[in-house]
Amino acid sequence: IRDLRMSRGLGDVYKRQLVYGAGVLGCNLARNLLRAGKDVTLLARGNWAAEIRRNDLRIKDKFSLCTSVSRIPVVTELAPDAMYDVIFVVLRYTQLDSALDTLRANQTKNIVFVGNNVQARALAAALPEKNVLFAFALSAGHREPDRVVSIDLKKITIGQLRGAVSNAELIGEIFGGTKYKVVYEPNMEDYLLCHAAFVMPAAFACYKTDGDLKKLRGDTAYLNRLLDANIEGYRAIRNAGHDILPKTDADFESEKYRKTCLRFFKLMCATSLGKLCASDHAMNAIDEMSALNRDIKRFFDENGAAYPVWQALEAEAGRYLR
Repeated sequence: IRDLRMSRGLGDVYKRQLVYGAGVLGCNLARNLLRAGKDVTLLARGNWAAEIRRNDLRIKDKFSLCTSVSRIPVVTELAPDAMYDVIFVVLRYTQLDSALDTLRANQTKNIVFVGNNVQARALAAALPEKNVLFAFALSAGHREPDRVVSIDLKKITIGQLRGAVSNAELIGEIFGGTKYKVVYEPNMEDYLLCHAAFVMPAAFACYKTDGDLKKLRGDTAYLNRLLDANIEGYRAIRNAGHDILPKTDADFESEKYRKTCLRFFKLMCATSLGKLCASDHAMNAIDEMSALNRDIKRFFDENGAAYPVWQALEAEAGRYLR
């Protein structure tokens, strides 16, 4: 499959978009926007930038026999005078601060941070002249020397901080014509806090097993402890006055919630989905998960929360977290 659109010739009707970061999430996002005829540029670095320029952006979808090949403009830096209608910042949590000066110097107004984040309000405050949004895309996998291997569910949750001016219309324009299921969330700060409270226990499981979640197949007792830690996190978030999001998780102390999540964890440990959706990222982004764990624990402590199961699982994760 080859995307041959040369987006610079499509005219002003399409938003000019930069995807700042070319990991799995960034590459899938860039490809999906490009396929909808958007005017997309990808910011990549080093050998990976050279590979995309030489052989185009190649993505092997886990459940497809084909590898998509997308011809896309590549830059290696964001110049102050490079103007876009929106910049998607798709970097690891630990890399976000390093991009702030560059984003401030650039005149683009609309900035979307995509990915894990438990410091959304502080990040928005660091860019007071910008319209800052946050998003989380359901995409996972790993990068190889010449391609990305991933599963991309083409669903993205996106919005701004609670109380900020609505960006619903802008979001509709950005993703118009794409195959994304776009979920508008006007309270992304709480959404991302809750996401961290769900994914960190899964990361503990990845580190306990050195990335081989199949070692936990059938270990219902341990998987229930993961749920206990998740519930501790949700309880701390709720008691601090934040919303539990998505709203389907609001009844997190119910037996129905526990049964649903336990089925998910069992599936994750019994199939290759665990590697693709959890351990690939956890094992290749230890610095990010360590920082996410550190910052959400700081949130728990500042709000007087107790989280003993979380702490026990963290200790069992061994040498990985720091």
